Amino acid sequence: MKVGAESLFRPELGRLLARAWAARAEHFPPQLGVVRPQRTAAVSVTGRRCELDCAHCGGHYLAGMLPLPEFLAGRGEPGRAGTASRYKSCLVSGGCDRQGRVPLAEHREELAALRRELRLNLHVGLVDEAGARAAAELAEVVSFDFVGDEETIRQVYGLSASVQDYLASLRALRRYARVVPHICLGLHGGRMRGEWRAVELLAEEGVEALAFLVFVPTRGTRFAGCPLPDLGEVAELLARSRLLLPRTPLYLGCMRPGGRYRDWLDVVAVQCGVNRLVLPSPLAVQYAQGMGLFLVESDECCVLS
Repeated sequence: MKVGAESLFRPELGRLLARAWAARAEHFPPQLGVVRPQRTAAVSVTGRRCELDCAHCGGHYLAGMLPLPEFLAGRGEPGRAGTASRYKSCLVSGGCDRQGRVPLAEHREELAALRRELRLNLHVGLVDEAGARAAAELAEVVSFDFVGDEETIRQVYGLSASVQDYLASLRALRRYARVVPHICLGLHGGRMRGEWRAVELLAEEGVEALAFLVFVPTRGTRFAGCPLPDLGEVAELLARSRLLLPRTPLYLGCMRPGGRYRDWLDVVAVQCGVNRLVLPSPLAVQYAQGMGLFLVESDECCVLS
């Protein structure tokens, strides 16, 4: 699949990246978080079941998570010796219902018991006030996917929801919990649509951290044949985000393409002033060190580190 790195060599983009790097250097110490989350278990409360069958996922990513009953059975009942020996934390997610909600409340007792031993990062969908309070009682941090375009919400997720619905959920969650919004770049079948609006809205909300993901065309989904997001457009958005949010920690999360695309993307992310990289390419690690950044290693989910 075409990498599209040629779009990175525009002079105006180079100047933008230089400004982003200067902003990072002004507001943050010279270090890069290198996240290898082998001590965070990925757990689904619905197994592989999801009522939305989103165009970019189709349940594929749920298949890579441990169903909650299996996770509990494999590690022994919470409270017994040895439960926390392998993992220090859990990313708890699951499939959504037709309203875009992850049914975490149905597993409140199991998650409450789990929280007594492990830190929980709850990856929630849309919530009301009661759902936000319930999530806050269980989570050390909440991860919330944020979308800035109504057409993307309809065509990718199949939801009759609006950007205002996502804002309302975010605000409810932030009243009770620490929240790290996630924006997937190129979610609309590899095309950038509404991502910058999402960043602007989150900046207005004063979020304390922001994680970026990058769309991956995934076999077996409706978006399997879609292109990778243009690297120049991704770089521009990351750089503009750093300039708009000069003091806000920015993360590049685990969902992003591999291969040569990842090499280019991760180097660009360092140039743009991203503070944490999950499973960075070796080329990006070398580049960061060459730029004078010290590496700070972490073995848990980037929003928990």
